[in-house]
Amino acid sequence: MKKVLLSLLMVAGLGFAASAQTEGAVNKISVGPEFALPIGDFGDVYNLGFGGSVQGELNVAKSLNLTGSAGYISIAPKKAWKDLGATNSGVIPLKAGAKYYFGGNFYGAGELGAAIFTENNGGTAFSYAPTLGASFSVADKSSIDLGIRYEGWSKNSTTLSFIGIRAAFAFGL
Repeated sequence: MKKVLLSLLMVAGLGFAASAQTEGAVNKISVGPEFALPIGDFGDVYNLGFGGSVQGELNVAKSLNLTGSAGYISIAPKKAWKDLGATNSGVIPLKAGAKYYFGGNFYGAGELGAAIFTENNGGTAFSYAPTLGASFSVADKSSIDLGIRYEGWSKNSTTLSFIGIRAAFAFGL
């Protein structure tokens, strides 16, 4: 545990050293893989989700960017449910929101939108996702964006929720 904490502190320190300017002061696009760890009732049926996403950021103030994102996530059922005939569920999340950079590289974000289920009669759910993350410069106009979020998909008085992890490559425009 001490090694993990020390590693996280070193990564944070390197992030501050690598970027003297505020990461949020630019327009950028990021692309990367997504991982979903279902929780609650959703976690009782499904194991792990994976996919990818693209996110655009439009700078509107020194530390504030408006965001828009789209992606695809495939979530696999647990073995017991697979044995009963359950298959992977595909979801296309489309969201818009804002990202505020505090302390240079670190940010808090919030997005709202729709989660479109790809199976027959899957429908669409309301989607919301508060996020915490960090963006570390790796070159003049590019960075690595790491984020962790809670995401909920609400439909017909039911909410499916998961912890999402995103590691993306971002490039400035």
